[in-house]
Amino acid sequence: MTTPLGEVLDGQHAAELRKAARALLKQPLLLASGAQADEFRLVRRHASELREWFDRNTGWSLQVDADTARLGKTPARLADATHPAREATRSAAPFTRRRYVLLCLALAALERGEAQIALGRLADQVVLDAADPRLAAAGIHFTLDRREERLDLAAVVRLLLGLGVLRRVAGDEDAYVSGAGDVLYDVERRVLAGLLATRRGPSTVRAELMEDRLAELTAETALDSDELRFRAMRRALTRRLLDDPVLYYDELTDAELAYLTRQRGFLTARITELTGLVAEVRAEGIAMVDPDDDLTDIRMPESGTHGHVTLLLAEHLAAAGGSVTTAALERRVADLASEHGGFWSKSAREPGAERELVEQAVARLFALGLVSCTPDGVRARPALARYAVGPAVVIEPVTAGPTVVPAQRKANRR
Repeated sequence: MTTPLGEVLDGQHAAELRKAARALLKQPLLLASGAQADEFRLVRRHASELREWFDRNTGWSLQVDADTARLGKTPARLADATHPAREATRSAAPFTRRRYVLLCLALAALERGEAQIALGRLADQVVLDAADPRLAAAGIHFTLDRREERLDLAAVVRLLLGLGVLRRVAGDEDAYVSGAGDVLYDVERRVLAGLLATRRGPSTVRAELMEDRLAELTAETALDSDELRFRAMRRALTRRLLDDPVLYYDELTDAELAYLTRQRGFLTARITELTGLVAEVRAEGIAMVDPDDDLTDIRMPESGTHGHVTLLLAEHLAAAGGSVTTAALERRVADLASEHGGFWSKSAREPGAERELVEQAVARLFALGLVSCTPDGVRARPALARYAVGPAVVIEPVTAGPTVVPAQRKANRR
């Protein structure tokens, strides 16, 4: 029996729309050329539907032209610092405060500059702008005379290369860092213009504190009616379901929890229909899990030494039944090294390595919403129960709403 042509076309349309939406969630800035060309074409083909869905359900804007597609993602939690930009090298080192300031100064210089720029010229402009007394008062100083500072600028440039803001014409960043040469770039002004994802221009913000400034940058229109307040809650909750590994009920306001209790089925169904993410609803919250396991920037479990240590500590914390001090976790890793060290890297078996191993493991677990960090140490959150090892336990069905399973996804690239 043959399938009607209409059903075939509808299925193809839904598959393309889902692939386009997932591409934007994974990489909110897509270019018409290069490795992202196929995904860009899909987004452009379905731009109208995608634009309507994201605006209605998340408040994110979608701008598509002949060269770029830009989803204006704003984070669900403005103070979330667990998913920083990372250096485009094998080390994938997270951006520091210094590098973020350098990034902003570099973007400002590029905005004022010409269609081509040399790295040395960009560095000179950054140093000039960094002389602003307000930066000095904040403890930010740049001379770029030291190799460490030039490495920071090179990391910023490589990030911009990856985003498509710059295109290398000649030279190499390593030569600049060592003082042996310079690099020439083309500046892709269309891509540069689409980087800023705010509801208002930063120059119009008057607040002094960082948290207040971020709130002003992303604030919606005045919520002076029930309809607008419900829309704002729907958007905020959808953003968290899409962007956070786990949405815990105890993190919501009373109004948000009441709205989610009423609209949970609708919200999760809309997300599943567009993205293919599957809702796991339990007693403490909701996780949107990705069966395809590619909408994530942090995996759990993960291969390699750090991934193995993280999994072993997750099992330990899940069975601890309370807070565990960092010193106790370091002793645990030292004990585990005698049992599993043969599978770990050489550096991980050296005396004192347990401190860094614990630090990275805890950071990973915290970013995934699996643990909380307190002055007393590290405490398991309900979602960590998935990694507990022990006898089987029969769990009675829950009827009053959403023990959360951690989502194997976090499309938190902004």
